[in-house]
Amino acid sequence: MSQEVTLLHCYNRGCGKKFDPNNNKEDDCVHHPGHPVFHDAYKGWSCCNKKCTDFTEFLNIKGCTKSCHSNVKPPEPEKSAADKSKANEVIEVIAKPLNNVPVLQRPPFDTPQVTLVPTVSPALLEQIKGLKSLELGTASEANIQIGQACKNNACKATYNGPESNNEICNHHPGTPIFHEGMKYWSCCQKRTTDFSTFLEQPGCTQGQHTWISKTAGKTKECRLDWHQTGTFVVVSVFAKKYLPDLSTVKLNPIRLIVDLSFAEDNSRYSRDLELRGVVDIAQSSVSMLPTKVEIKLRKAEPGSWVKLYFPREDKTEIDESVNNDETISTQVEAVDLSDL
Repeated sequence: MSQEVTLLHCYNRGCGKKFDPNNNKEDDCVHHPGHPVFHDAYKGWSCCNKKCTDFTEFLNIKGCTKSCHSNVKPPEPEKSAADKSKANEVIEVIAKPLNNVPVLQRPPFDTPQVTLVPTVSPALLEQIKGLKSLELGTASEANIQIGQACKNNACKATYNGPESNNEICNHHPGTPIFHEGMKYWSCCQKRTTDFSTFLEQPGCTQGQHTWISKTAGKTKECRLDWHQTGTFVVVSVFAKKYLPDLSTVKLNPIRLIVDLSFAEDNSRYSRDLELRGVVDIAQSSVSMLPTKVEIKLRKAEPGSWVKLYFPREDKTEIDESVNNDETISTQVEAVDLSDL
């Protein structure tokens, strides 16, 4: 009578398979020996240069190292100790008034805008080469390839034909959250400190597989950041695979509109901002790069901007997307990724 084999769970990052401890060879486990890194909207591994912006795509990055499976959890990176010696220190900053400098009068918000002519990077043109904007309604069975992974979070199913549509999809409808060393999904709140355990958490919701991204034809979310020098305010919208011919940046002295069109899922990103300061349109410029759109706004008057833009009182469709992005940015700022 044959003895039943007890399979063990492999805790090597990026593997997650079960293995027979009596049949565990050197090249059975394909994993990442490093730790996950989340920085500037990119997600990747410290052991290799594979990076992406989509979390599901990050989970599917194939390991870069082969070895035996291991049932021992890898040690978590040590969290640097916070310096509490200056916790009660108060830093006082006193702004000095600018003497004899006239303050420019703000023009009306609806002043006619100028569409800035961008400098397009050759690397961006190479990145989008061969891509075409999808038309609404073309997401059908004919567009799904065999072996294509389900887009729902935590679902590891792949498309094997029309019969795959009858399978039950166990997934997380929420978003991944990393805060104060804890890792969990916003939809079920099952918290853990171990990244491998977090990746193996089964979905909390049952539904149908999603083979084609649900963002097709919808508004896309991109991270917006900015910094300033004495003469310029530099606005960066982090995005990839957008179409420069169908994307525009419009400007008047106090208003900035950014509209980007994305090829792969037929989605758009739009922001309509009332700037805090007045800018010189003639000396402002925009560069379209492979990872971002960089807008250099020349200040029309000296001084430091406290914030990039004023909140708008009129609730247009664009303003609603701005509010949504501001909420998301606030949530992202609360995420502590230092101990991953």
